[in-house]
Amino acid sequence: MQPALEREYVDYVRANVTWLRRSAYRLCGDSHRADDLVQQAITKLYVNWRRARAADNTDAYLQRILVRVFLDERRLRWSGVSLFAMAPDVVVQPDGRADDRAVLRAALDRLPRRLCTVLVLRFLFDMSVEDVAEVLGCSQGTIKSQTSRGLAAMRRLLDDTSVPTATKEA
Repeated sequence: MQPALEREYVDYVRANVTWLRRSAYRLCGDSHRADDLVQQAITKLYVNWRRARAADNTDAYLQRILVRVFLDERRLRWSGVSLFAMAPDVVVQPDGRADDRAVLRAALDRLPRRLCTVLVLRFLFDMSVEDVAEVLGCSQGTIKSQTSRGLAAMRRLLDDTSVPTATKEA
């Protein structure tokens, strides 16, 4: 790659790595896997940088790469391999929403990957049906039906007794 193009690529990645890591975490729910997804996505972006910079929306191009890397990773045999019996202890500063996030993440993890991806893109990334259909390479009707099925499954998983409710202080 020419030095000017490489410099442009590096500047773009530096400016966007934070939202990219956040997006990857929202997809997979694990910070280490999110870092791996980001690395794979920016590698693919590097290989296709000429095409990406010519796209109408480079951010959307990169987000599509990230989602496809995530979906592809789930198809690999090693994705189910666990290296440790238990995850190492990590010190986390608690906030009032940590329990809610943990419950939602656990419910999302119980959904099929495709439904989880559709819900994350629609509601956490706040993408339109049209944009999600374009990213996943399917029809808008498919996205609508998967959204409906995913929300119904989430409702079943998150019955009123399992979801902690936030209390407002007066």
